[in-house]
Amino acid sequence: MISRGLFTCSGVSNAWLETLLAVIETLPKETIRHEILNPLVSKAQLSQTLQSRLVSCKILGKLANKFEAHIIKREILPLVKSLCQDVEYEVRSCMCRQLEHIAQGIGTELTKNVVLPELVELARDEGSSVRLAAFETLVNLLEMFDADDRSQTVLPLVKSFCEKSFKADESILVSLSFHLGKLCNGLYGIFTPEQHLRFLEFYKKLCTLGLQQENGHNDNQIQFQTLEQEKKYISVRKNCAYNFPAMIVFVDPKNFHLELYSTFFCLCHDPEVPVRYTMAVGFYEVAKILNSGVYAIHKELVTLLQDESLEVLDALIGHLPEILELMATGGENSGSESKLLTVPDLIPALTTAEQRAATSLKWRTHEKLLQKYACLPHIISSDQIYYRFLHRMLTIIMTNNVLPVQKAAARTLCVYLRYNRKQEQRHEVIQKLIEQLGQGKSYWNRLRFLDTCEFIMELFSKSFFCKYFFLPVLELTHDPVANVRMKLCYLLPKVKSTLKVPTDKHLLQQLELCIRKLLCQEKDKDVLTIVKRTVLELDRMEISVDAFQKRFYENDLLDQEKEREEHLLLEMEQLEKEKQQNEGRSANISDKMFKKKRRDSKTSSALAKNIPLSVSGSSTPSTSKEGKKSKLVRSQSFSTQALHPKYGNIDKCPNKSSATGYSSSISGVGKGSILQFSDDSFRTRSTSNIGNAAFPSSSPLATSSRNSVNSVDQKNNGNKDSQSRKMSLKNRKSNP
Repeated sequence: MISRGLFTCSGVSNAWLETLLAVIETLPKETIRHEILNPLVSKAQLSQTLQSRLVSCKILGKLANKFEAHIIKREILPLVKSLCQDVEYEVRSCMCRQLEHIAQGIGTELTKNVVLPELVELARDEGSSVRLAAFETLVNLLEMFDADDRSQTVLPLVKSFCEKSFKADESILVSLSFHLGKLCNGLYGIFTPEQHLRFLEFYKKLCTLGLQQENGHNDNQIQFQTLEQEKKYISVRKNCAYNFPAMIVFVDPKNFHLELYSTFFCLCHDPEVPVRYTMAVGFYEVAKILNSGVYAIHKELVTLLQDESLEVLDALIGHLPEILELMATGGENSGSESKLLTVPDLIPALTTAEQRAATSLKWRTHEKLLQKYACLPHIISSDQIYYRFLHRMLTIIMTNNVLPVQKAAARTLCVYLRYNRKQEQRHEVIQKLIEQLGQGKSYWNRLRFLDTCEFIMELFSKSFFCKYFFLPVLELTHDPVANVRMKLCYLLPKVKSTLKVPTDKHLLQQLELCIRKLLCQEKDKDVLTIVKRTVLELDRMEISVDAFQKRFYENDLLDQEKEREEHLLLEMEQLEKEKQQNEGRSANISDKMFKKKRRDSKTSSALAKNIPLSVSGSSTPSTSKEGKKSKLVRSQSFSTQALHPKYGNIDKCPNKSSATGYSSSISGVGKGSILQFSDDSFRTRSTSNIGNAAFPSSSPLATSSRNSVNSVDQKNNGNKDSQSRKMSLKNRKSNP
């Protein structure tokens, strides 16, 4: 029945043909041979109609994979050769496109001996559609040809195609541009350096096809291009954009900046949206191939983010997290905190893209973009997110009218809050969520607060939710709007699952109290029905305890990991604060040390001027020059040994004007002798004056006090000597 319907009118024939091609895979070989292959031999003859021969070509391509190679060689290949030599170009073109399937069925050897000669002959056919079919089949079968066939047969044909495409046969340009990447990489091993450069230049020429006049070139050539030519040139440049990743592999990623960057720039700034759209789709592939050199294309990323067409933006943000991660980790400038700080226009471009999507009517693009922006905590710093993106998400939740967009913004905001590294900022955001959403005047905002709490339970630990959001959620049981209370009832089982006993026993009591109030005071029938259903579900729930349980092991382990990360963020914040404080202290200490050195240098210079005056003003006129020198040496020795461990706290000694203060430390005094202090006396004074590190002997006051003490000691010594002489004389008189 199918075979009869295949060769009737074209509409019915196409329907039956599609049905037959779909079921051939499931039919047994004997059925195919008797019911399809045998009638096909007669229907493929030259005497049959054009439609009959075209149908025969398509069926032969499908049958090639169902039989063994010897059956194909004996029964199918003769029909294939006959149809390749058909008088009608439509039949030759159709049969040429089926040669790829036949080659896969007969193997490499028969393909080389039977299929390749047919392709060479069809490539020189007078019909352009036949030549195009032969070219595309050659490209698809490159892997089945060895190096000799590629260099001696395929390469000359490809070169002739490229030469004819601009001169006499522009119809092949679109197909040639589409397959050029696959062709260049398939023939890469047999290219000479000259041929390699020629094909690269040919690709560059195709990338700017139709733009010469717009760029100011060839003004005297074609002035007016037909609409058909313009569409053809746009298709060529679009195909070149599609093949750009393959061409980077062709030239080697190391040579990208030298060989292909200018072409990449032109394609990203192409005046036609389909070209830029294709570049946006393939941008991630380009970034992956460039790897460590990905930073070279950051300007084009910013350009596409700011593109006037939302289609281009939609195509780019599909892989935006992966692109930004490659930019952050694979770029040449690898900073420790944020690698993208070297791209100054990136953050403004991201904010501009979001605002453009928000003002458009394409809310799905806006939703998709907000979902992708959740990757930013892994890319840029916490402060940049807080000041440029986080508050924007809160604004979208409160002002946007599209529910999926609001939910996407709420989830992204929770992700930002999850990875925020400053506790003060986290508390501020939590407070805004509770006040502006949970306690907001609009019931719509209160509904979004419940959505946000659901995301918080997903992303944060149980203890975090119980600490900040458990009680604000329960307060909504008294909400005047029934829809809010209804949504809360649906959320209560998840809320209860965050509790742990006995730690959260008081919260559990609050939950039970709210449920009792709902059961007793709820007047709305729909809400009351949901409350009763929720109560039954809550009764069946088991509350997890602080210790691990087998049935909750995985969930508890995941919650413990979240809680550990939250504590880690707090510890990191504390370490950063301590680091900043230490840096501030070290800076202050260095400033103080610098000022102290300057002050000491000034006082030492002043002391050098004042010491001779204080010595000359001494009360002992009989002091010789040597005595003056000794005192000067003594004062200088005190100043130079101020930091010695033994004499580090000697500054308090000279401040006492009485001679008794020195009685325990002076071992002996003579005229013109230098004061000698015992080590023990210094040790006792050092314990009482441990905080004084400066040595005051350099001041004039200290030197004058020392001179006065010396003069008093000398007078006392003189009186003692005279008294001792008088006593000795009396003794002599009494004992003659």
